[in-house]
Amino acid sequence: MDRVPARPFRSRDWFADPARSDMTALYLERFMNYGLTPAELRCGKPIIGIAQTGSDLSPCNRIHVELAKRTRDGIIAAGGIPMEFPTIPIFENCRRPTAALDRNLAYMTLVETLYGYPIDAVVLTTGCDKTTPAGIMAVSTVDIPAIVLSGGPMLDGWHDGELVGSGTVIWRSRRKLAAGEIDEEEFLQRATDSAPSAGHCNTMGTASTMNAVAEALGMSLTGCAAIPAPYRERGQMAYETGRRIVDMAYEDLRPSKILTRAAFLNAIRVVSAIGGSSNAQPHIMAMAQHAGVELDMADWADHGYDVPLIVNMQPAGKYLGERFHRAGGVPAVMHELSEAGMLDTSCLTITGRSVGDNLGGRVTNDREMIHTLEAPLLERAGFLVLKGNLFDHAIMKTSVISDAFRMRYLSTPGAENRFEARAVVFDGSDDYHHRINDPALGIDAQCILVIRGSGPIGWPGSAEVVNMQPPDALIQQGVLTLPTLGDGRQSGTSDSPSILNVSPESAVGGGLAWLRDGDMIRIDLEAGTCNALVEPDEIARRKTEPVPPIPPSNSPWEELYREKTGQLAQGGVLDFAVKYRGIAARTPRHNH
Repeated sequence: MDRVPARPFRSRDWFADPARSDMTALYLERFMNYGLTPAELRCGKPIIGIAQTGSDLSPCNRIHVELAKRTRDGIIAAGGIPMEFPTIPIFENCRRPTAALDRNLAYMTLVETLYGYPIDAVVLTTGCDKTTPAGIMAVSTVDIPAIVLSGGPMLDGWHDGELVGSGTVIWRSRRKLAAGEIDEEEFLQRATDSAPSAGHCNTMGTASTMNAVAEALGMSLTGCAAIPAPYRERGQMAYETGRRIVDMAYEDLRPSKILTRAAFLNAIRVVSAIGGSSNAQPHIMAMAQHAGVELDMADWADHGYDVPLIVNMQPAGKYLGERFHRAGGVPAVMHELSEAGMLDTSCLTITGRSVGDNLGGRVTNDREMIHTLEAPLLERAGFLVLKGNLFDHAIMKTSVISDAFRMRYLSTPGAENRFEARAVVFDGSDDYHHRINDPALGIDAQCILVIRGSGPIGWPGSAEVVNMQPPDALIQQGVLTLPTLGDGRQSGTSDSPSILNVSPESAVGGGLAWLRDGDMIRIDLEAGTCNALVEPDEIARRKTEPVPPIPPSNSPWEELYREKTGQLAQGGVLDFAVKYRGIAARTPRHNH
């Protein structure tokens, strides 16, 4: 017996509209030129899009070029018709001036594709950092059935018998190079050895974090996020994803039914438990905005900060992605949280079942990799939300505070978790790289490195530049990390406990604009405050001065991005776009 969809497939309006047979012929015509038949497109089966993020310019996602074949197999086996289409490349390591520009661009182009073409449901292929939020933001706007299929992390990296994680090894080797412990050839070899296979970062960087977030939100099949790219299970997951999206099309199971406030709070807690990337904050805020879910920075403090760190994975821990997968991956982490009553297990997921139903029996078999909440790696691992006279909102990833950093800055008797430091201010990363080793700056262990002009408007796009390393001379003395502060972001693979994602940024008149070299800054982690010790009258005087200049826009998109994008505390979204939701319910008008 033919299946009946819960509501008519939107593709029927293109291919089976009896009132406009002329338009049906026009729409059908060119699909014939690669072998499709009118019977296929008019038979009433759902058209399933595969949003292809893999390409030679997107090496972290390139595995999807092959995985899409298994996804297509699953779609066909379940009675759907696959249509694969390209998306714009997003490659964090290579895109200049920053790949952050591309998240909102990918969002917009995917919205237009999903809305303007005869697609009934879509598989979002993800991997590298921003491909996940861009896809979820888009399907929230369009609101057609959608499922996230990540490409998975690379195999674990090894160098001279030591685990070396992608991204993380770059920041650590950079310090070794400055200290004279390795040469450039050794640096490059460590980087090469950290990336031994297809896949995205094998650390708990932004890629692994955001794919874990997709699973925590209920947008992926259970266990999808952590399967390494080369494993056989990854191809099997692609096939099952293809099968499941067809069922979702018939069930009309759309993102609006899954992406609830409770689901986003679950995701925040999971980010804390896994030691996730600080980039999760703007990305989760962006997805919530496009889903029409109320979420603010207080939710990170109220629901995330007190969650313990239980995943022992670089950069906050020791191990890498393969062991995390074998230990049970995201479902095992969520099982620990659910057993402690820290998750809303009633949330609906793309499986058609609840979070709780999906987690049955998902207990880890590796307590070195996934700890219990009673014996965590760190008691409070969430992002610390800060405020003060320099900004309204910023975060600090406390799970990467090293013992040496804690001893130097946060262990003064009677003033634990508080310190003061002298500001050394840089206007962008070019200024930082040019001057960081200048002895005239007098940088010592009592300084805080500040970078401004690196936010959404100033850069533009918000660059990953806040994890500034100390001058070479300090590193050679054993001071490997200084406090850092900035209105940009940093790589999720970094182990720097920076104060970052500062909002509002310098370029729009935020407090960093009036900060000066030599100003003392007091940071109190207990109170969640960060203040420059400058008299109010002097602050008022400085605010009358122009903000530090920013580079000109060098492309049409950079100019448009600067005009329309908000601050990181609210997700750095295109502000005008969040009012568009559920647009697939309104069929686009004919083109002739």
